Amino acid sequence: MNKIVATELGSIEYSIFGSGQPVLFLHGGHSNSHETLFQKGYDKSNFQLITPSRPGYGKTPLARFKSPKESAELIITLLDYLKIEKAILVGISAGGLTALELASNYPTRAEKLVLISAVTKKWLSKNDNLYIRGKKMFSSNKEKRSWKLFRFFFILFPKLMTKVLFEELSTKEKQLILTEEVAEIKEITFKQSSGYGFENDLDQDISDGIIEKISCPTLILHSVNDKSVNIEMAHYASHKIKNSELKTYDNKWGHLLWVGKESAKPIADVIKFMNE
Repeated sequence: MNKIVATELGSIEYSIFGSGQPVLFLHGGHSNSHETLFQKGYDKSNFQLITPSRPGYGKTPLARFKSPKESAELIITLLDYLKIEKAILVGISAGGLTALELASNYPTRAEKLVLISAVTKKWLSKNDNLYIRGKKMFSSNKEKRSWKLFRFFFILFPKLMTKVLFEELSTKEKQLILTEEVAEIKEITFKQSSGYGFENDLDQDISDGIIEKISCPTLILHSVNDKSVNIEMAHYASHKIKNSELKTYDNKWGHLLWVGKESAKPIADVIKFMNE
């Protein structure tokens, strides 16, 4: 169920499913509160799954919440509204920086921290091809057209467009794309949009010393084949967060640890960590 709540700092869109231990998802780029792929494997009778649309995504205005620190401040007001004292934080891809700010600046609100294919410091320089293409294709005045074209061609050529996306996310070569994987990718891409959020994500960073202050138990998951967010980000977080464990995977889909048959292992690792 998706809702919009007006907090003391501003409005924020979120979805909430299940009951039990609260799990707060900080989604990645192009995502929003409607995406549920990263909730695979959770027993909704044991976990309450909460996904806010980060500022600039979905129906959460970017407003003055342009930095991960400011995003964290807004999301804390959502937890206050929901009367949630503590939650397990899950930072996914570009949502990693906001998760780090939450865990660092609000330690009493963070039960545990999970980082999945996460950005943990400045992601891209202005000379990186991904940065340049991101600014061209997914700026706030172009992203609707880009997504409309992608979905149009996806309907016509689903396997081809899935392969195009695969090559952006994984360093694996000459891989067979299965029918069920095409279905999962379609589910993701037909819920996504960039809004003002992705353009903002490309320039985000966190202050020195933030990551070192994190004290809650932390699990870091990353693929050795991640083409979008280099695995060096995971090693950096593992080195900086004292109470952390790093797990790496040689999966086909690289950045998307939750896609395909190989997703069973990282999902099981996360659920085990949350239940410990």
